[in-house]
Amino acid sequence: MSYTFTNNWFNVARGIWDQLLPNIAPRTVLEIGCYEGASTVYLMEMLGKSPRGEIHCVDTWGGGVEHGTTGSFSSDMRAVEVRFHENVSCAARIIQNSVDLTIHKGTSAKKLVELLAGGKEGYFDFVYVDGSHQAPDVICDAILGFKLLRIGGIMAFDDYLWAEQSRNGIDPLRCPKLAIDSFTNLYCRKLRIISAPLYQLYIQKTHD
Repeated sequence: MSYTFTNNWFNVARGIWDQLLPNIAPRTVLEIGCYEGASTVYLMEMLGKSPRGEIHCVDTWGGGVEHGTTGSFSSDMRAVEVRFHENVSCAARIIQNSVDLTIHKGTSAKKLVELLAGGKEGYFDFVYVDGSHQAPDVICDAILGFKLLRIGGIMAFDDYLWAEQSRNGIDPLRCPKLAIDSFTNLYCRKLRIISAPLYQLYIQKTHD
């Protein structure tokens, strides 16, 4: 059995991760926004090379504004969720060592707070922010995800330069960039930006 994906969006990150992640060798990963699981199975295959890997996946599988009838994309999110589960099940069968995969279905604002309340502050080696593209949601994910990230850990933001095209032009509140820039400016004394292709943005946590 092989993986089933309907797009190649993850290819943007794959080339960066091939170079970056082996250097930090993450064992605990938080993924905010999973869609069909392309990044999840990549992480499972990487963490499965050693014992005691752990991934927490957060998604509503309800889609974002851009997936609705008035958005830029149209997706059957029920089918997307089915493919996610099929893909991670496939990965679980082929990896060398089992990976502890925990799925948190719900909004990131709620699920990340639950992780913090459950004692996961400063717990994760790698946090991948690829959920909602709405600026208010992105900055919430960034702040809560940063709390969950350990000092020295890496946080990656997907779609840094993504913008939804509409008849009225680009709305900055419906793009990740404004939120990511605001976060990195507000937290500039607690992080450093890692050089990477600009469509994504990577930071390392230096202080709580």
